[in-house]
Amino acid sequence: MEKPLSLPARLFRRAPRVNLVRLQGMIAARGTNALNDAALAPVLERAFRAGRPKAVALAINSPGGSPAQSSLIAARIRALADETGVQVHAFVEDVAASGGYWLASAADDIHCDACSILGSIGVISAGFGFHELIDRHGIERRIHTAGRSKSQLDLFCPEKPEDVERLNRLLEQLHETFITEIRARRGAKLSTEAELFDGSYWLGSEAVELGLADGIGHARAVLRERYGKKVRIVPYGVRRSLMSRLGLGQAGAQMAEAALIAAEERALRARLGV
Repeated sequence: MEKPLSLPARLFRRAPRVNLVRLQGMIAARGTNALNDAALAPVLERAFRAGRPKAVALAINSPGGSPAQSSLIAARIRALADETGVQVHAFVEDVAASGGYWLASAADDIHCDACSILGSIGVISAGFGFHELIDRHGIERRIHTAGRSKSQLDLFCPEKPEDVERLNRLLEQLHETFITEIRARRGAKLSTEAELFDGSYWLGSEAVELGLADGIGHARAVLRERYGKKVRIVPYGVRRSLMSRLGLGQAGAQMAEAALIAAEERALRARLGV
């Protein structure tokens, strides 16, 4: 039988601590508000080590983005979890789609809202072609390369079948890597009666039925149920300077880049209906 704690021990016993990291936005190697491994590395290090946490919670709201950055961030989360022995819980807000779901899968369990969107396990490459436009205006495209494939998929030249075939091979390889990672993390939880890897996405309740998530629940309620009503939830995030938060001190190129990333994120979210 466990010996009851003395009064001094009860008085000085600290409430369980869970450090919460917010992963919100598009996943991209660069950008003021983008999620990437370089920016998140120090945040995740602190979250897994500061204050001897019982767990780390991930509040995820991301439509996806870069496959490489998704893989790097997820791998860092798992490495830190293994090093520290700290459990990881993911809580999906509006959306964890594509790379956003890759991040969620790094957790030991995933909870979401009934209205959350999860899935979109696929890879996409999108762009524009302007060769007919410039032809109509009498503009001649001049491009010189060393290397037969250096100018493949040039926006101002007609598509070549061999270039499209090469791109499709790359997309299939990326897709297979994505699928392998999700299967490794979710394992037997995944439904075998539905096609989960064709880029489709689902609302929270159906995502739970399909094994893409473990339950419907919000961070505060789930963590209080698991770690007690006195659990301390301590937020962590990327530290930005006051000038950056006010949008000051950015060069024109940086501001343009941030605007492009914001537009791309809006396009991704619009495709998902959020």
